[in-house]
Amino acid sequence: MDRTEKQAFVQALQAVFAETSFVLVSQNKGLTVADATTLRRRMREAGATYKVAKNRLAALALDGTSFQGISPLLKGPTALAWSRDPVAVAKTAVDFAKGNDKFVILGGALGKQTLDAEGVKALAALPSLETLRAQLLGLIQTPATRIAGVLQAPGSQLARVFSAYAKKDEAEAEAA
Repeated sequence: MDRTEKQAFVQALQAVFAETSFVLVSQNKGLTVADATTLRRRMREAGATYKVAKNRLAALALDGTSFQGISPLLKGPTALAWSRDPVAVAKTAVDFAKGNDKFVILGGALGKQTLDAEGVKALAALPSLETLRAQLLGLIQTPATRIAGVLQAPGSQLARVFSAYAKKDEAEAEAA
């Protein structure tokens, strides 16, 4: 890479860091080309991007952004992953790391909050953005039916109580 290519790369990464909410740092030491291709494909399917970057250029791009806290993680053969949906990146990386011991999650940053590997795993345990949207939509639709059921229940219970008293009074009147 010559100087202008490096500057363009740093500017492109800075633009990415300005738009995203989560950046994952991983170590890809000993990862085969086939494994890296599989990981990239899985990341793309999840709506994420996985990129191997020179640590010095990535650190320059991180400077002045909210993700500056992950700069110390950039040592050795590292790669960055990012997406608008932080859970998608974390889930994909954690799932891939389970099946490939050469892929190691070093940490990440969610906004200004720096996460270690355990923090990324905890983030991966959360439901995805699409799942949360579906759950929210279900919660919005459900209350109307529940409210109607709750409002009807006391009235019907009172009607049954009054009916039982009426039948009791009728039975007593007939017996007398």
